[in-house]
Amino acid sequence: MSQPSPCASIVTRFAPSPTGLMHLGHAYSALFAWRLADAAGGTFHLRIEDIDPGRCRPEFEDAIIRDLTWLGLDWEQPIRRQSQRMDDYAAALDKLARMELLYPCFCTRKDIAAEIERSGAAPHLTGPGPNSSVYPGICRALDAQTRAARIADGQPHALRLHMTAATARAGPLTWHDRAQGEQTATPEYFGDVVLARKDVATSYHLAVTVDDAAQGVSLVTRGTDLFASTSIHRLLQALLDLDVPEWHHTPLLANEDGVRLAKRDRAYTLQAMREEGTNPDEIWAMAIRQIARSAGIKGGA
Repeated sequence: MSQPSPCASIVTRFAPSPTGLMHLGHAYSALFAWRLADAAGGTFHLRIEDIDPGRCRPEFEDAIIRDLTWLGLDWEQPIRRQSQRMDDYAAALDKLARMELLYPCFCTRKDIAAEIERSGAAPHLTGPGPNSSVYPGICRALDAQTRAARIADGQPHALRLHMTAATARAGPLTWHDRAQGEQTATPEYFGDVVLARKDVATSYHLAVTVDDAAQGVSLVTRGTDLFASTSIHRLLQALLDLDVPEWHHTPLLANEDGVRLAKRDRAYTLQAMREEGTNPDEIWAMAIRQIARSAGIKGGA
C-alpha cells in the first residue's frame, strides 16, 4: 500500500445515506469536500451509501441529487452506489477469510449484553465511544466443526474480525489528519468488529474502506463523530493492501441550542430552505457560521 503523493491530484468525496432529507450539516460537508477538490483542480465523487435496505429510500436519493444540484455542485460520473457493489465487499471478506481473520458470531444483542454484565463491565470491555462495549468474544473460541454445523443449520450470524490476530498481522499503524496531525491507530479499542451480517452483506467500516480505495480518494473529509472509527479503516487498509489517504475531520454542526443537526430537524433541511426562498449562495455563509459556532470560534464568518 502507498501514501498519497503530495503532487498527486486531490480526490475527495461526499457519501450520504439516503435515509432522510439533507440538512445544513450535509451541505457543509458536501461543499467542504467539493471546494477542496475544485481549488486543487482535482476530482469530487458523489457516493450513495445505501447498504441498509430497511432505511434507505429512492426518494431520498433523488432529494440528495436535487439538493446538490441546487447548490451548484457537480461530480464525476457514474455515481457509486454501495448496493451495486456487493461483489467488491465479498472479495474483501474472502481475502480476510483466507488470512483466517474472520469468524462467525451467532450471538444476539441480548447474549452480548448478558456476557458483558457477567464480566462486571471491566475497563478492557468498555468501547471507545458512548454507550458502546467491546464484544467479549463469546463465539471466538468455537471450533470449526461447531461453526460449520450451526451455519448449515441456518442460524443467523455475523462475520467478525479477529482483532488480536488482525492487529498482530498488520503491526503498528498511523494515519494523518489535516486538522489534528499524525495519529496512532488504535483499532483494538473496538474489539472484534462486525464486518458483515446475514441480512446485510457488508458493514459501514468495510464498505467505506473498499469504496474509498476503489474511487482513488486521497482525502477523506467527514465529521469528528467518525474520528475514532478511522483506526478501524486504517487497519482494514493495511490488511487488504489498499492505498492510504489523508483525513480531515470537521466539527459537527449544531442548532441554536447546541444540539447536533439531525435529519429530523425539518427547519434545517435544504428542501425547506429552498422552499422558503433561500439563495444557494447563502448556504455556504450559513455553514461557515455554524462550523465556527461548533468549533467554539467567536465571531466566525
